[in-house]
Amino acid sequence: MASHRKSRPAGTRVAGIRTPALATAALTSVALLSQTANASPSTDDRPSLEEVEKKVDDLYRQAESATENYNAAKEKTAKQRKRVDTLLDDVAKRTQELNEAREELGRNAAAQYRTGAAAPDTATFLLADTPQDYFDQTQLMDRLTGRQKEAVDDYFTQQSATMKKRQEATQSLETLTESQNDLQTAKSTVQTKLSDARELLSKLTAEEKARLAAIEKRKQEEAARKAAELARQQAEAEAERERQEAAAQQQQESSESASDSSSSESSDSSASDSSYATKAEKALAFSRSQIGKPYVWGATGPDSYDCSGLTQAAWKAAGVDIPRVTYDQVNAGTTVSLANAQPGDLIFFYDDVTHVGIYIGNGMMIHAPKPGTYVREESIYYDGESSIHSVVRPA
Repeated sequence: MASHRKSRPAGTRVAGIRTPALATAALTSVALLSQTANASPSTDDRPSLEEVEKKVDDLYRQAESATENYNAAKEKTAKQRKRVDTLLDDVAKRTQELNEAREELGRNAAAQYRTGAAAPDTATFLLADTPQDYFDQTQLMDRLTGRQKEAVDDYFTQQSATMKKRQEATQSLETLTESQNDLQTAKSTVQTKLSDARELLSKLTAEEKARLAAIEKRKQEEAARKAAELARQQAEAEAERERQEAAAQQQQESSESASDSSSSESSDSSASDSSYATKAEKALAFSRSQIGKPYVWGATGPDSYDCSGLTQAAWKAAGVDIPRVTYDQVNAGTTVSLANAQPGDLIFFYDDVTHVGIYIGNGMMIHAPKPGTYVREESIYYDGESSIHSVVRPA
């Protein structure tokens, strides 16, 4: 969430938002290492609650970022492999054409020999390392017939084109190797971060896990409260918009406007099939049908997803192609304010734009949270208000 690190697109950021400090869904099985949230490190060198919580959060965030790097490298590798295959096919085709042009030159030389028209220059030409070196001598060029000249020109053309394509193929193979190295590096980074996080969590006692689960529950309750507050604000704004539209319509009443309105309504009805709301509904229907499927880093479905793999698949089901990774998805649409978010909009998280979910309304979203979790509905405030980076309308 999401493939070394490349520069991140800044995106348009919701005002007053910064990077959060807590990992939520993945920590439900984790616990307190002390009785209070302000406990200092224990004397036996075991980490405090704050240290474990922050370390695990940082590891999951780093794994999430590495996952997006992995996704980007994987996409680049696939494209480069396709280009290499195309170039190699082209080289093979041009090599065949070059061989055919060479055979045509050989037939011309043989014909000259049979008719006694061949000169020693012909043999010299055929044995030369590069025909161009010999044909630069204008004397021999003057002796060639029109057909022979055409065959020689064709040979030179095919030779030049083949050499160029071979060079392109060589360069593309080098780029492919670099992409594959980036892919392997990103994969190793993800695996290392997740392994470190699991090791930290495995050292907690049952009592500690229970205490931290209670803290997690309180966080979820606060996230739900803020989602309900946003839903109320959006409902009030929608009601006010409808009142204003109704007032404007009353001011335009007349027999002619009524006639025009009937025609306009028919036109609007046919256009609604391609409206954003219609597409968004399809994307949301797809997202809901994926609830319960596991998060797997680098996955794009149909059995599992990472965060950007889910949003890409959802909008593809609506007939809209968006990029693979969060860094690109954040720029694939129109940025809107959180207050104006509509169902189907993409909600991006964190300063480095490493997580994304699809908004379903009422302050809620569907997303693939992180390793060890499943696709689910959750408050957009699941990791705190400060974690929200921006909102983008992709279609």
